[in-house]
Amino acid sequence: MHLGRWLILGSAIIAGLVTCGVAIFIAARHGGDPIGFGLVATVSLAGALLGAALSLPVTLALESDLKRLTGELNAIIDDGAQSELQLRGVLSPLRRKIQAALGRLTADIDEARTHEREIDIQRKVIEAEREHAEAVLHSLQDAVIVTDIYNELKMANEHAASLLGFEIGDSMHKPIDSIIQDDALRKSIREACDSGLAAHRRHVDFEMDSEGGDASARKFDVTLACLPDARRDVGGVVTILRDVTMEREISQMKSDFVSKVSHELRTPLSSINAYVEMLIDGEAADDESRQEFYGVIKNEADRLSRLIDNMLNISRIEAGIIKIDRTEVDFLAVAQNAVEVIVPQAKLKEISVHTNLSPLACTAMADSDMMHQVILNLLSNAVKYTPEGGRVTLTVENDDATGSVLVSVADTGLGIPPDALPRIFDKFYRIENYKRVAKGTGLGLALVKHLVETVHHGSIQATSELGLGSKFFFTIPYDSEAVGGGER
Repeated sequence: MHLGRWLILGSAIIAGLVTCGVAIFIAARHGGDPIGFGLVATVSLAGALLGAALSLPVTLALESDLKRLTGELNAIIDDGAQSELQLRGVLSPLRRKIQAALGRLTADIDEARTHEREIDIQRKVIEAEREHAEAVLHSLQDAVIVTDIYNELKMANEHAASLLGFEIGDSMHKPIDSIIQDDALRKSIREACDSGLAAHRRHVDFEMDSEGGDASARKFDVTLACLPDARRDVGGVVTILRDVTMEREISQMKSDFVSKVSHELRTPLSSINAYVEMLIDGEAADDESRQEFYGVIKNEADRLSRLIDNMLNISRIEAGIIKIDRTEVDFLAVAQNAVEVIVPQAKLKEISVHTNLSPLACTAMADSDMMHQVILNLLSNAVKYTPEGGRVTLTVENDDATGSVLVSVADTGLGIPPDALPRIFDKFYRIENYKRVAKGTGLGLALVKHLVETVHHGSIQATSELGLGSKFFFTIPYDSEAVGGGER
């Protein structure tokens, strides 16, 4: 028998015993008939036992109904509230109320589950959008950081982390003061956040020391855009740092190029214009004067033509559109031809030109006209900057160690100052103290370097001792086409 049944029976017996004992006690206390009171107590006890016996079937029925109700509720739970209660017996009046309560509970559960599914879908959509935004952010070449209203880092890409020197994983939700070292950048972000304008956007210039600690600085165009927020005017700041170092350098180079070209063009044009005006004004009264003026005009026009040709050639080489006629070039023959062209100019200054040519064949795949231009340009420079009575030596030989033809031009001229030597091949560069010694455009050596290194994939260098002369030497690989990977 279950515990409930024992509790009912035990309670009835205890009640009867207590009643009997109380009756006997009262009879003894007041002088009554203990037997009469005992009889009353006995009858009470019997009534209690009879009540317990009568209530036992009800208890058993109630226990059975409760057990059946528990089973049906478990079935409903397992069946997803698709079944109905089948209550009988004592609990049958409660069926409708329990069924109604279960219906409401089921509706609430279904609504909660639907809401949960909607939230889960929204969460997945938001997660996918966040991952997409992060992928886009990391694909950008510019450095991007996103901060919230408290100036704490919310998002950043690898370029920003590398540039500003922090780890993305370790820096999330941390103040920018602890992850950004530059005071100016931190100040700009804080000012943008404090502006209170959701559509606020501005640009500032920002400089950062280059890696390696050199003196130059990287320049950035910084865009700061405030993010809108439903509760506040500003919900954060997006900061984009675009590296404009190369753009600024190119812009400066273009400006310098235009300035130098203008200067170089102006000089011969001014001379031509001046002599033409003198001819118009009749200042050349005789044929000899006119011939002299014509000679000056011709020389300046030739100089202008060479300047334009050199600029065009350099531009074509840098753009990769120059045409190359590669053949097996005999450098000994090219050198001899260049010497024959330069000897008359050298004789005017009583400069002797010597050749030191290899007894073996010196050939390489190259453009013959370009190699002639390179050697002639180096010889011309040597003659220009060598005083009268000096000496120029041209050497051609094979350099089997590098698989190249080696050509060098040495002179006993003025030499190149040590500080000028690294810049000697720059466009338009001329040593200031030598401008009165010889005229030039400052493009000859720049063109030579391009022809040797860019076009033929060789190398060119210069050595010098001030006052003792200079030596220029270049190498052209035997098969420069193979080295360069094909025609241009």
